[in-house]
Amino acid sequence: MSDAFDYDLIIIGAGVGGHGAALHAVKLGLKTAIVEADVMGGTCVNRGCIPSKALLAASGRVRELRNYHHLQALGIQVGPVSYDRGTIANHASKLVNKIQGDMTNSLNRLGVDILKGWGRVAGPQRAVISTPEGDRSLTARDIILSPGSIPFVPPGIEVDGKTVFTSDDALKLDWLPDWIAIIGSGYIGLEFSDIYTALGSEVTIIEALDQLMPTFDPDIAKVAQRVLITPRDIDTRAGVIAKTVTPGNPVVIELADRESKEVQEVLEVDACLVATGRIPATHDLGLDQVGIALDRRGFIPVNDYLQVLQGDQPVPHLWAIGDATGKMMLAHAASAQGVVTVENICGHSRTVNYLSIPAAAFTHPEVSFVGLTEPAAQAKAEAEGFAIDTVRSYFKGNSKALAEGESDGLAKVIYRKDTGEILGAHIIGLHAADLIQEAANAIFQGQTVTALSFCVHTHPTLSEVLDEAFKRAVVVSA
Repeated sequence: MSDAFDYDLIIIGAGVGGHGAALHAVKLGLKTAIVEADVMGGTCVNRGCIPSKALLAASGRVRELRNYHHLQALGIQVGPVSYDRGTIANHASKLVNKIQGDMTNSLNRLGVDILKGWGRVAGPQRAVISTPEGDRSLTARDIILSPGSIPFVPPGIEVDGKTVFTSDDALKLDWLPDWIAIIGSGYIGLEFSDIYTALGSEVTIIEALDQLMPTFDPDIAKVAQRVLITPRDIDTRAGVIAKTVTPGNPVVIELADRESKEVQEVLEVDACLVATGRIPATHDLGLDQVGIALDRRGFIPVNDYLQVLQGDQPVPHLWAIGDATGKMMLAHAASAQGVVTVENICGHSRTVNYLSIPAAAFTHPEVSFVGLTEPAAQAKAEAEGFAIDTVRSYFKGNSKALAEGESDGLAKVIYRKDTGEILGAHIIGLHAADLIQEAANAIFQGQTVTALSFCVHTHPTLSEVLDEAFKRAVVVSA
């Protein structure tokens, strides 16, 4: 480290991305500090991935134990199943506290300085940390911005945190409404519909676009409609917007035509969850001090190496990672960006292959994907002059899924017909979130469906669902 700086690296934001960057920085010999105004772990640990998976795990057990027909088919008989809402909520909060502590301990153990306060850029290679005791100015050879994101609440929706709330408040599971409306049918909306219906709530899903799950591959969305929505106490409204949402008892929701904005229906429900995505938490980062303008959506502009851009030129020694860059708003994507950024700081030129980063909804059954949907792959093929093909395999033909009595599901692989390059993979079914990793690794390594078709998979396992898909693929120029 140069004696001219307090630190080699200051990271503003201690979410999963900032934490991963700090660990890798220490590994590469950098004196590192991480600044956090709130709590260790950011959105993922405190208001996202971790508590939601704890709630899904508990509610999923309730759903499983109440599925008497499934259990009877396995020769199992159970009596009436009950649960304690408060204990389920405590399970989530205890898990959050444990992981917060584990992350803090890992940083302390490696000698990373954890600085409490609001961090902002104060000039080239300089940061200021604001605390109740006053401001503290520090210098660093490099600064990484990792401020994360917050829930997006559309205009016309009034949030009170009690009867109308975002996922931040829903994760506390303070109460269970008899009837809840969920605005948005993305990952957050699907997961909470799974939690609430498992625990006995009636759900209405409101989606502004013409079909549910608009960001998912169409084949997967079709199966999801059949297994995640139709059999459950869920009704849907697609192609309409929640023009106004007014908290109270009841919550009043005006549903309007997406184009004309004319009110078509008024719903009165017990609660409303606003699951309309997230926006970058990029306010008051001091970017104006170094002449940085956010893009029109509020994201920090970066190049492929995660350098912050001023116009089209990188700002020396200033980097950004995570949700605030708008690349992929996923915790593991932020972590990957953090590692790559530290590599670049140390002179190793690296980029992130976003097409190889998988994602999942932890519903029952799970949904996962990596790479392109079929429509996106087709558009790419037409633009670049090649042909694509798809293969499908089904959980109903998988011995392990049949043994579990959970054979609803589909795996779909999209690939180039000429080379066999995998462009995307999509799975809905038992343990889909784990199964997708094989396809993600294949995309990262540039493996083809032909090469993968010769890999040997353990029998009987769910991994054979993908094995079957690879074996069904045909490459024209093989």
